[in-house]
Amino acid sequence: MALLYSLLWRLLLVLVHINRALVSWFRARLRSWKGRLWERAVAALLLPVALAGFPDHQKKLIQNPNANANPVTENRTAGRRSRWLSDGRSFEKLPVHIGLLVAEEEPSYTDIANLVVWCMAVGISYVSVYDNQGIFRKNNSRLMEEIVRQQQDLLGADGSKYNVEFLSNGSDQHQHHVLSCRPTLKVLSPEDGKQSIVQAAQQLCRSVENKERSSKDISVSMLDTMLRESKNTPDPELVVKFGPVNSTLGFLPWHIRLTEFISLPSHRNVSYEDLLGALQRFGVCQQRLGQ
Repeated sequence: MALLYSLLWRLLLVLVHINRALVSWFRARLRSWKGRLWERAVAALLLPVALAGFPDHQKKLIQNPNANANPVTENRTAGRRSRWLSDGRSFEKLPVHIGLLVAEEEPSYTDIANLVVWCMAVGISYVSVYDNQGIFRKNNSRLMEEIVRQQQDLLGADGSKYNVEFLSNGSDQHQHHVLSCRPTLKVLSPEDGKQSIVQAAQQLCRSVENKERSSKDISVSMLDTMLRESKNTPDPELVVKFGPVNSTLGFLPWHIRLTEFISLPSHRNVSYEDLLGALQRFGVCQQRLGQ
């Protein structure tokens, strides 16, 4: 009988422990469920507020796409634009047409694009890019893409004010992707040099052969008029040559009679200060025009 009481007592103790464990488990589950229910209730209350504010935020972004722009970057870009504009106005003499002559084997599209954008920013209207191998002519689309990219990086939101007009060579027809007429960029190759003079001379000879002109009518001024009409740009007052070669490499031989040449070691990693120094040297040079 004592053994039976002992077994019953032990069974009751086991049942009590099981009951306490179940109660603790249910309490923990109840707290977790209440917490999730509270979170869901709060989320349900805040959701309409969030949905109501979203269209206004979208509207603001549409009206001002630069609203989330980094103010530090914007200030830096504005400071650069202001400096370049001030530098352009400070020169007593600024070239209307500048040539960028690359006398190096491996051209850098990014560095040339930077030079073109800097020229635009200081107020130069015509920029010609030339290399003796005709690489930029063959890849003018790539050059234009790089110029647009550098416009956005260097000029920021005001880059649209400096959209480039690209003149294709030969007929000088405007490319379809050009949006503005100033400043003007022209990509040149050796074909625009001596070859253009040969073509003009051949045209004059054919006109004499066809009795359209007399041989007495042919003069230097007539040839000059034909060559200038084919280029449709003013003569370059300044050409910045990049590289160790001391030669013009056939750069527009008819149009550089009064052009000032300034040499820089390389166009790779060229800085704005390098271009500024060349413009300052041009600004103080005296062109005696043969006197």
